[in-house]
Amino acid sequence: MKSSFAETLRTYKDRRLLWVFLMGCSSGFPWVLIGSNMSGWLKDEGLSRSAIGFFGSIFAVYAFNFLWAPLVDRVRLPVLGGLGQRRSWIFLCQGLMLLMILAITQADPGGAYAAMGEPTTESGKVPGMMYVSLIALLIAIASATQDIAVDAFRIDQFKPSEHDKMPPASAMAVVGWWTGYSLPGYLAFVNADSMGWAGVYGVMAVIMALLMVFTLLVKEPEDRRSNLQHSMEDAYQKRYGLGRFASWIAVTVIEPFADFIRRNGLGIAITLLAFIFMFKIGEAFLGRMSVVFYKEVGFTNEQIGEYTKMLGWIATVVFTLIGSAINVRFGVLRGLMVGGIAMAGSNLMFALIAELGPIEWLFAATIIVDNFTTAFSTVAFVAFLTALTGRAFSATQYALLASLGNLGRTTLASFSGTMVDGLGGNWTMFFIITTLMVIPSLVMLWLLRDKLDAAQERTQAHNEANEK
Repeated sequence: MKSSFAETLRTYKDRRLLWVFLMGCSSGFPWVLIGSNMSGWLKDEGLSRSAIGFFGSIFAVYAFNFLWAPLVDRVRLPVLGGLGQRRSWIFLCQGLMLLMILAITQADPGGAYAAMGEPTTESGKVPGMMYVSLIALLIAIASATQDIAVDAFRIDQFKPSEHDKMPPASAMAVVGWWTGYSLPGYLAFVNADSMGWAGVYGVMAVIMALLMVFTLLVKEPEDRRSNLQHSMEDAYQKRYGLGRFASWIAVTVIEPFADFIRRNGLGIAITLLAFIFMFKIGEAFLGRMSVVFYKEVGFTNEQIGEYTKMLGWIATVVFTLIGSAINVRFGVLRGLMVGGIAMAGSNLMFALIAELGPIEWLFAATIIVDNFTTAFSTVAFVAFLTALTGRAFSATQYALLASLGNLGRTTLASFSGTMVDGLGGNWTMFFIITTLMVIPSLVMLWLLRDKLDAAQERTQAHNEANEK
């Protein structure tokens, strides 16, 4: 264990991991904009649990971004294209999100109408939640598109033969994501009462501008992706007699999915997708309602910021680095099993808070345990998805896999508020149910562990062959 951990520490000297970290920050930041910040704002405005839960249905965008991932993979943007295929898309999405953040500062989600900056006639008024929901949806679309490019940016940084660097790269991506999510979230909650939520979003706009600067500073990855794709276009033209444009469409839209199925077989491909879909459903139900729960139990905005954001971020960084070393030593599948079991158990600590009330030391302990399990399982999950991704279509295939994970986390979790209401506000029972939600995926992981391991090995061999 010591040698593995020492080797992992040496790996972190690679400058490319710093770039992965910075891109991870950009990926995590939008989730605080339309996630915990927005939940806190809506709760303070008096909206119901069900309304807040259904507001989160905008996250369903993340479950379907694989549909336009081929465009991010292959379309070169005018003007911005000089930044490179990955950075240009990231920078474009960040610019769009900056505009949307500025727009959301003009919102009044709890009022009957949105504040649009000028007095309006009765017929010209826009319902507050309609305005906020539209802006949040646009942020989600831009963020989901950015994620396609960010994930591909991480994968493309390292050659297939550098597979030993994938767990540390996954760890830095996770640390970056939680840094981009937690630190701005901490600033938001500790200042929400004094600044107001509209003022908080003004600060968020400044942070987004800084992230755009970071995008300009990192280096675009070098890879053989374009050569592989062009050779496939030539093969389509010769084999099927297609023209240049038709072969480009075929390679862009069809080949990424065909390659995944061809490499694994239809049965294993479906099994992989089913496991990915199920793995984090319980965590998603908990996460969607966590801020609402903290407020109803009796914790203040400042306490939520200090414990869930600042303390949670510190715990996540520490346990993510430890988790990456463990995954290198014992393998990603074992890391998934350990992380999944711990993830299920940590949900029960929230049930204990529901029973005992707003005890700060228990809150701190729960946040530490929850962030340990989240960090450990997430770094294993990201490394697992990366190991299944072909290098010729890194953006599209990773987006496909991640979308399945997000489908359970986003679409189904929209009903989390309705579930709590259906339980009569019984938070204890809610957290017990979220614990049970994890069990089916763990059973599937155990029964199919050999097939899942073989799928990773096939992809590794496939990528190394293409590298040569």
